[in-house]
Amino acid sequence: MTDKSDPFMPEVRGNLKYSCIGCKERYDIFDFIYTCPSCRSLLRIENTAFDELKKIPAGTWRDIFDGRRNSNVLEIQGVFRFHELILPIIPLSDIIYLGEGNTPIVRANPELSAWLGTPFFVKNDGFNPSASFKDRGMASAISFLNHAIRVKDLKGVLGICASTGDTSAAAALYLSYLPRDRVKAVVLLPQGKVTPQQLSQPLGSGATVIEMPGVFDDCMRVVEQLAQDYHVFLLNSKNPVRILGQKSYAYEIAQQLGWDTEGLTVVVPIGNAGNITAVMDGFVDLFELGIIAELPVILGVQSEHADPVSRWRATGTFSPMKVTPSVAQAAMIGDPVSFPKVRQLVQNHFSDRFFVISVSETEIMEGMLTANRHGHVVCTQGGESAAGLKKALKNGLIPRGRNYVVDSTSHHLKFSSFQERYFDDSFAPEYGITTREELKNRPVKLSGDPQEIADFLGLRRKG
Repeated sequence: MTDKSDPFMPEVRGNLKYSCIGCKERYDIFDFIYTCPSCRSLLRIENTAFDELKKIPAGTWRDIFDGRRNSNVLEIQGVFRFHELILPIIPLSDIIYLGEGNTPIVRANPELSAWLGTPFFVKNDGFNPSASFKDRGMASAISFLNHAIRVKDLKGVLGICASTGDTSAAAALYLSYLPRDRVKAVVLLPQGKVTPQQLSQPLGSGATVIEMPGVFDDCMRVVEQLAQDYHVFLLNSKNPVRILGQKSYAYEIAQQLGWDTEGLTVVVPIGNAGNITAVMDGFVDLFELGIIAELPVILGVQSEHADPVSRWRATGTFSPMKVTPSVAQAAMIGDPVSFPKVRQLVQNHFSDRFFVISVSETEIMEGMLTANRHGHVVCTQGGESAAGLKKALKNGLIPRGRNYVVDSTSHHLKFSSFQERYFDDSFAPEYGITTREELKNRPVKLSGDPQEIADFLGLRRKG
């Protein structure tokens, strides 16, 4: 239910089009296309009425978004607090809200800051409904699909994605909210390369789960072919409607920092490059509307086992690569689908504000374990981000004395099997991980005798 008396209630406005990043051709938003029919380049969503938003004073925008943060209207409590910047063409009645967004920024404690080398913040997107940042994009994609089903009277829609775990969990969860006689959920996973916790999520949401040989890149090639040849609704980040919701991560950081982005560095794991694209796009939106005065520095982080974007930034040449196993499973992608968008954003807006660093698998695990020893629940990708910031500062890649926000994309419990392997020294050799005893922790088996437990803990008797 919505409150019509709310002064910050958004209105349906704007005109959204698919816009090709190559030939600039535009297409109808309801076409369900994922690459340009003319030149096969990637698409982005363009609001052709965006200049109308620029006529509203920046202070008014800040008041609107801050006012919605305190609203009792459920549909604008999540990512659609920024309705005008995400999907302004759909009414609130079509929004699917499952509690996504509003994830906290947490200040690292002094011990963790000393380990990393500077004070910093963690924004933990593992507190989203399916326990990852993917819910931001699914909120926009499935809300749009819900709107399209209603206005176009669609039936028999197949929502499909390739995944290393988190995308499938989010897609299956949000699709399960729609009528099952209208929509079916299918996910493709690389066999044996998804944690048991992640596999349980799409199965629990009732999706059809297809496991196939290979890695994520192989699954992605299959769904890309299906999306090109058949009528399906693609739910990977190649679908630009999904990117719209993920831009909210940037909007939230700016709002949580009081709209002050001066001296800000945001650290993001790259993976398939959809999220880092959305984060940069989101900050550009705010900058063009005057809501923020300065674009932040973006530090992308990759595992040494899958670092094509890092190599591009170092050499100027992008080449897909064959990946080897990584604990940061969502980052184990050798040919990021959204890289062309990253390159364009860097050229147009972030030429001197975009850096990439590669970290080892050992550094990733140490980043995750150390962060979680000091009050966090970050995933391996969050550990990758922390390790990347630590290494970038040590190597002088980025300046000190700034505000740093580290992106942890998922909840630690999704990747607890990697913690278990670390504690048990059971990683396969191809991971190349060297463990440290001081980071291991195991249960201690004792009897239920209070005296034995007290002696073990070194307790002293009262009096």
